[in-house]
Amino acid sequence: MEKNKKAERILVCCGTGCVSAGADKILEAFRKNISKTGAEIKSTGCHGFCQQGPLVIMEPEGVLYARVEEGDVPQIVTSHLENGKKVDRLLYTDPVTKKSIPNYCDIPFYKKQNRIILRNCGHIDPENIVEYEEAGGYRAIRKVLKEMEPGDVIDNIKKSSLRGLGGGGFPAGLKWEFCYEAEGDEKYIICNGDEGDPGSFQDRSVLEGDPHSLLEGMMIAGTSVGALKGYIYVRAEYPLAVKRLNIAVSQARKKGYLGRNIFDSRRDFDIEIFLGAGAFVCGEETALIRSIEGQRGTPRHRPPFPAKSGLWGKPTLINNVKTYASVPNIINNGVEWFRSMGTENSKGTAIFSLTGEVANCGLIEVPMGITLREIIFGIGGGTTGDSSFKAAQIGGPSGGCLPEDMLDMPIDFDSLKEAGAMMGSGGLVVMNENTCMVDIARYFIDFTQKESCGDCNPCRLGTRQMLDILNDIVEGRAKPEDIDLLAALAEGIKSASLCGLGQTAPNPVLTTLRYFRHEYEEHINEKLCRAKKCKALITYRIAMEKCTGCRLCFKNCPENAIEGEVKQPHVINQSICTRCGICIEKCPPKFDAIETYAGVDGGEIIA
Repeated sequence: MEKNKKAERILVCCGTGCVSAGADKILEAFRKNISKTGAEIKSTGCHGFCQQGPLVIMEPEGVLYARVEEGDVPQIVTSHLENGKKVDRLLYTDPVTKKSIPNYCDIPFYKKQNRIILRNCGHIDPENIVEYEEAGGYRAIRKVLKEMEPGDVIDNIKKSSLRGLGGGGFPAGLKWEFCYEAEGDEKYIICNGDEGDPGSFQDRSVLEGDPHSLLEGMMIAGTSVGALKGYIYVRAEYPLAVKRLNIAVSQARKKGYLGRNIFDSRRDFDIEIFLGAGAFVCGEETALIRSIEGQRGTPRHRPPFPAKSGLWGKPTLINNVKTYASVPNIINNGVEWFRSMGTENSKGTAIFSLTGEVANCGLIEVPMGITLREIIFGIGGGTTGDSSFKAAQIGGPSGGCLPEDMLDMPIDFDSLKEAGAMMGSGGLVVMNENTCMVDIARYFIDFTQKESCGDCNPCRLGTRQMLDILNDIVEGRAKPEDIDLLAALAEGIKSASLCGLGQTAPNPVLTTLRYFRHEYEEHINEKLCRAKKCKALITYRIAMEKCTGCRLCFKNCPENAIEGEVKQPHVINQSICTRCGICIEKCPPKFDAIETYAGVDGGEIIA
């Protein structure tokens, strides 16, 4: 086998996903085994390819080893480091071509991305400020403080067309300008790191993998709008992110980058980390402000907007983690560089947490305007197994479900809004033909209903009524007119709710009604769930010709719904059966005697 160029650095992904799979043990094993090789071992943040973790990258060759275990380390050291031979069994295998790809840059998952915000994640030690500086870090804030006036910085952000990447997409430069022009000697800035959407982890990954990029973006924003202090609002459920943020803030203070007279500029600016208690509604900016103030995290009426009257009644700038992390890149590379990426009204890149029934799950950064097809089938490698694509839920629980005929739609703020979805938190869940869209809508409404703060009637009562109707539909009790009632409720909640949570909560229902109405009608009119997810709308039967009377299903049925004699075919008493599925689980695969039918009358068999 051809020898590699000798590896000089070993990068072990130590983001939360890989750590949960044993990356810390892998890191320690390398430290014990590489003393004779002269290679440097480095702990990094999330490299993005979570589906293949734990990940180890050998630099400078860029060889990626996937799904590494602690026991693989001695072989990597002996074969790769000492003899220059790749460990073929640990290389990534493309799910489409079935071929191994040694270098991560050649893997479609990475090759088709444009990692700007995530440029350092997975490549530097997030707990070492020197590595961030060697990668160009803190160059932008020095330029801002020594060469630019606050108005010039804000003008650059406006001209770049950077939009808020926390979900709303409001022009960042305008927010900065509003806060800059607001009257008052005391101002604040806040980073919204309250990432509470199921399946979203992009903010967490930036905080874990490149915390100094956030600090630098906040420094630029704070000194530009006239704030002396900033707060990072982050979930207490993110212990690794909190740890690395604390380390980064401490290092920055020690070097004089935070506190008094930062960078010898005669300007003061400091940052405090505030831990949120996990309330989903605190992702809304006014609820977040109240939480920092020590009050119950509930939204308030606007105007006044936070840029005029925010934290403790003072002008306050609030942006998302990704928005702040974008700012140093714009200052360093220029407005035109940033505007060269994306679409006419959505510039730059977007980060998505790609999950669900897709071959390659993980964290991706792509240019605005990329299509769903390019993401799911290009970067994601297509749906899992032999399943076919059905829908994509984009934007988190307040996002929308988009069907197959929208795969070629460009992904940007405006296109998604027109389609009934939203950029949101950046969650992107891929669903296959075995997904019941009515049940998906019910799941997300159940989530938002539980997370409602209860301050306004449309959200508190309306989401409860929507959930009741959806429960009736999946449990076979609904009437045909319930579909129109559900749609009317959704539109009313959307228009009358106090904050963004209530205003966007109906999106999953509205989009599934818009694109998958036939499933609602089948559930109600035919008592049929083709995806066999709604227990009340399916039937379990025992195939008489396959059943040997082994009685495993009989013994394990919790409702005693199975009848029959030993060594004789059994039957299921449908009036007692609760569709719990234990009979299928216990039936030996060699017999496969339990069959599932769609519909309460068992009209259509679902293999």
